[in-house]
Amino acid sequence: MSHVFSTDSFNFAELGYVVIESNYLERWLVFGRDGIGLHAEYLSEDMLSFRIDQHARRFLIKKGTSEDLTSLGFRIKDENSLQNILGILKKRNISVKKGNGFDASLRGVDAFWEFSGPKGLKIEIFTQPILTETPLNMLSQGFVTEQFGMGHVAIVSKQPEKLIEFWQEIFGARISDRIEQRMSGVILDITFLRMNPRHHSLAIAATRGLRMDPLPTRIQHLNLEVKNLEDMTQAYHRCKELGFEIAHGIGQHPNDLELSFYVITPSGFEFEVGWNPIAVNENEWKQNKYNRISAWGHEPENATAFSRWNEFARGFLSLFRSEYSPF
Repeated sequence: MSHVFSTDSFNFAELGYVVIESNYLERWLVFGRDGIGLHAEYLSEDMLSFRIDQHARRFLIKKGTSEDLTSLGFRIKDENSLQNILGILKKRNISVKKGNGFDASLRGVDAFWEFSGPKGLKIEIFTQPILTETPLNMLSQGFVTEQFGMGHVAIVSKQPEKLIEFWQEIFGARISDRIEQRMSGVILDITFLRMNPRHHSLAIAATRGLRMDPLPTRIQHLNLEVKNLEDMTQAYHRCKELGFEIAHGIGQHPNDLELSFYVITPSGFEFEVGWNPIAVNENEWKQNKYNRISAWGHEPENATAFSRWNEFARGFLSLFRSEYSPF
């Protein structure tokens, strides 16, 4: 299915890169290069990077104890849009710092600005990525990026209204649709936000009523979209053979129609490899609501009573834990 690109004033941001902190760089190398099929490079003994296209950097994995995704880098289309964002942040009294040249080069950008975002995630914004003509050496035949950005991120929040307001006000995000589904005895409400023709760059999930967050990581999952169905199915088999836990087998979502599977990364959050989601045509799109996350498939492959109990316990304890929001 071809992607439809509609020029529109809101379309000025896209996910550009992510920064991850982990003590398991060797396992991340196997996961990214041999499992997902990414182009891998060691920048030093304490830093690993992955490429998926002409951008010099899409993933930066730094040695550290967080075992989490720590920064989201968003590409802003031009200087005027960047200044508009900085102006909004100033009015909101959100402190912004310009990153130094060394950190910018590690991220594969000319320059970037950073500030504290939801759940303690660092949000970084830039306009000029560093591109390279160095050929890609990866098992995958290619990933869908360009005007759609790198992919999408899903976050569980106890303050979903504030998060939605944050992404709408700062990045001009629009709601594509919503899903509600009963899971483990609670109703989960998910809001899908787009910043460009990609169906969603952000998904915000929240439990209805008592707001809980059972996840030990800041994000629930990170998604990449492959260009070919075979790349998705082969990545699924490679990850299983390499011993990475498949969180959810191959299935299809009812809203964006993406075929995908979810695998657990060495840092504990999930990684979704997807194929052929629909893109948004701004002139024709109508917001819908769905009553299930998956039209078919996406079955848990290793769910046990113990893992469900752990999830319940973390959810209960999260009731007493505060969640940072810049708004």
